[in-house]
Amino acid sequence: MHCLSEILYEYLATAEGLSEWFADEVTEKGDDFFFSWGGGPAEKATLIRYKPEGFVRFRWEEDEGTKNFFEMTITIDDITEDLALNITDFCEEGDENENAMYWENLIENLRIKLGAA
Repeated sequence: MHCLSEILYEYLATAEGLSEWFADEVTEKGDDFFFSWGGGPAEKATLIRYKPEGFVRFRWEEDEGTKNFFEMTITIDDITEDLALNITDFCEEGDENENAMYWENLIENLRIKLGAA
């Protein structure tokens, strides 16, 4: 990613930023984020951990009571100072390739929004 970590973090941790690339509409109420796509019903995810300019970790409402989460981590290389976005997500066994393609498309949308494509 070719941008400042402060800018990237805003796209990961705020309703306004997430609505630019992750979902069609995002609203935030405290630590609860409500995501909707294509005018469908909102899906709730709770922000369960974060570190400013470092990472955000969400848990979908349907995953409450499990160890499942999705996390977006900003990594800066010590030598080159290149910035990378790493994704951790849980999915059903056998859905790994589909899930990876889904995230690749989302990240490409983010790169375009950031002007980092």
